[in-house]
Amino acid sequence: MSDTPLLRADHGAVRVLTVHRPDKLNALDAATLDALDAAFAAAADDDSVRVVVLTGSGPKAFVAGADIAQMNTLTPVQGRDFSLKGQRLMRRIEKMPKPVIAMINGFALGGGLELAMACHLRIAADTAKVGQPEINLGLIPGFGGSQRLLRLAGRAAALELCLTGAPVDAARALQLRIVNRVVPAAELEAETMKLAQQLANAAPLALRGILDCIAVGGECGIEEGLEYESAQFGLMFATEDMREGTQAFLERRKPAFSGK
Repeated sequence: MSDTPLLRADHGAVRVLTVHRPDKLNALDAATLDALDAAFAAAADDDSVRVVVLTGSGPKAFVAGADIAQMNTLTPVQGRDFSLKGQRLMRRIEKMPKPVIAMINGFALGGGLELAMACHLRIAADTAKVGQPEINLGLIPGFGGSQRLLRLAGRAAALELCLTGAPVDAARALQLRIVNRVVPAAELEAETMKLAQQLANAAPLALRGILDCIAVGGECGIEEGLEYESAQFGLMFATEDMREGTQAFLERRKPAFSGK
């Protein structure tokens, strides 16, 4: 078994990152958080990468949580530092200029659900389960779970999952808007890569503009959000991709976007 906590594979313009600690159900320790942070920074800077897919190794877990054995020894100051390390990673993913898809192949619990919620889109196998079970350890979510769950699923669902610690199945997660899609486990990889390829074929600068607009709009008032959208819309007219896309539409052909 490789000692590397993270695997990388490129499929054209789609980069697949796989948390690779199957003996620990892919639990997040400090080294894995660092590896993920470096991998997402590299993907953001690599012009050949247009979409990132994030998943977990093995059939059981996406990421089953943070590494409890490591957390058990932490002091209060170290605990806060561990939380901040995780939160910095989640913000890096959330602010990625390229779409990030979480392919949830099994348990996404605690830090695993927090990791998935930082991604832009989430596709879950019908066998997956998600939850924030920190209460059962005498803890609270530390990588942004309380905040992103609140924003994705609303106050009632955030309180239910965080206060009870009980996981929910994929169907319930879809109902609560925690995940975007649920597919049969046997079709998860194919369906995720199909979506990833669709996004990889889209105009990269327009994708970035959409990600930026939604990120900014989610944190400000409607007037500021609309103003930001108009500014981003105008910037698109300076791109070759906008000219290509509109010309391809007029010529009734598929556009070939270059990211320029």
